Amino acid sequence: MDTLKIFMAVMVCAFASCANKSTPPVQQEESIAAVPEFNADSAYMYIENQVAFGPRVPNSPAHKACGDYLISELKRFGAEVYVQETTLTAYNGDRLQARNIIASYDISNPRRVLLFAHWDSRPYADNDADPDTRRTPIDGADDGASGVGVLLEIARQLNAQTPAGIDIIFFDAEDYGPPSFENRSYTPDTWWCLGSQFWARNPHTPNYRAAYGILLDMVGAKDATFYKEETSVKRASSIIDKVWGEARNLGFGKYFLNAKGGYITDDHQYVIAGRNIPCIDIINYNNDNIRGFGDYWHTHDDTLDNISRETLKAVGQTVMGVICKPLN
Repeated sequence: MDTLKIFMAVMVCAFASCANKSTPPVQQEESIAAVPEFNADSAYMYIENQVAFGPRVPNSPAHKACGDYLISELKRFGAEVYVQETTLTAYNGDRLQARNIIASYDISNPRRVLLFAHWDSRPYADNDADPDTRRTPIDGADDGASGVGVLLEIARQLNAQTPAGIDIIFFDAEDYGPPSFENRSYTPDTWWCLGSQFWARNPHTPNYRAAYGILLDMVGAKDATFYKEETSVKRASSIIDKVWGEARNLGFGKYFLNAKGGYITDDHQYVIAGRNIPCIDIINYNNDNIRGFGDYWHTHDDTLDNISRETLKAVGQTVMGVICKPLN
């Protein structure tokens, strides 16, 4: 009887040992833990701070002060910061003192991922119902500040953990295009996204390449809907699949809709054309609105009242999940 008990004890230990050797749950837990928790309150604060400067229109004191703030924050977050200063010509001949602000992590890594947004705000509220206010600049809480706010929070997280070679670019002079109240006709698409056009011709690193790029534009509104933008699908379908799949896995499918949303003129087009980098545009699109965007778009209603921490969380956590995965 004692011999039988000893035999059984030995067998139980053997089975337990085999089970321990063949079970790899720790690796999965480490993989999940490798993705930092995106802090939507922090992202909201960065949006609030930008809006507090006033409209960030090139050549204005608010624009200069906000640019200095962004540079300071990125340096505080441990990035190698480059500033491209240039003078750009607007559609009406205005000479714009512009700055593209670039933050790089793990600069020795030859394989790069590019994240970008525009940091300037619209000089005109040209969609305002009141014609007397259409020639005045807007806060741009969503259109401009929201994408920058999400990327600042990602930069803050990268300071503690860098999953890959990451470059974050805040492009200038994106929103200085012709207003709707102008009676003249202009060459389509030429006068928008001036900062990204300049960078595409003059990258901060010679022959700059990245595995892929993600543009964040108007990513903070309540009940935002992110459709699959057509240029993104055409030129970076695998990245669309990766991002929308990550959002679905995280439970954010109500924001990232499995449907196409049309072609949108935006910074990603010029990065694709100029640098041949597959890029996607995460942008709030409204199929029910004749303009394609929210009612507040290019109006004085583009304020902090439109910004949702839940939307910021959905976008920020999704992007964090994607960039923390190994490059294929």
